[in-house]
Amino acid sequence: MNIGQEFFRNNITGPISNNFLSLSGVGSLVSVFLNIAFVLAGLILLFFFILGGIGMIGSAGQNDPQKAEQAKKTLTSAVIGFVIVFASYWIVKLILQLLGMQGLI
Repeated sequence: MNIGQEFFRNNITGPISNNFLSLSGVGSLVSVFLNIAFVLAGLILLFFFILGGIGMIGSAGQNDPQKAEQAKKTLTSAVIGFVIVFASYWIVKLILQLLGMQGLI
């Protein structure tokens, strides 16, 4: 069963260009969602790095140690999140390598 043709064609006849039409099975569908998830995780990570950096800069000229501590917690959480996303990416790559499905991610 071609997932792309069954679910994303929407009764349209003729040639159309849609990346979802090339989905040939569950593996390629999971691959698309994993790629999207890793990109979104990277964007969220970038946002938290910027937010923590702005918080550190903003708290540098003030005598409020609580703001500096909150900015440090934000940066620490962002680094921990980066390590988790980085490790999960390579774990997925390793599992795909062991299963013989190299080209999916």
